[in-house]
Amino acid sequence: QVQLVESGGGLVQAGGSLRLSCATSGRTFSSYNMGWFRQAPGKERQFVAHISSSGGSTYYADSVKGRFTISRDNAENTVFLQMNSLKPEDTAVYYCAARYYSGGSYNARDTRAYRYWGQGTQVTVSS
Repeated sequence: QVQLVESGGGLVQAGGSLRLSCATSGRTFSSYNMGWFRQAPGKERQFVAHISSSGGSTYYADSVKGRFTISRDNAENTVFLQMNSLKPEDTAVYYCAARYYSGGSYNARDTRAYRYWGQGTQVTVSS
């Protein structure tokens, strides 16, 4: 069982930055691939970024590429999402998600690929 707790959300002006954190429980954090997703009111949850269990591979949605950076600290059992040049359309609840690494291929963009989810943190970008 893995518990995920997001933090770092808030209200920021367009062009500003925020750094989200997702702290996890358990002693096997380094065995999990991690993802960030977001959900705006009335919309489906959408993929933002993914990082492999080792941190050696990252993958981003086109809408955030070049502005957001996903990283992880396996010693601290935490995954981060650095968000720069924020836009009003980035406003959403941001969720982190975990998938146990067992080899094989999967669609990192698909919410069904992840077994564990945090409760979310609100990010609001004003224009």
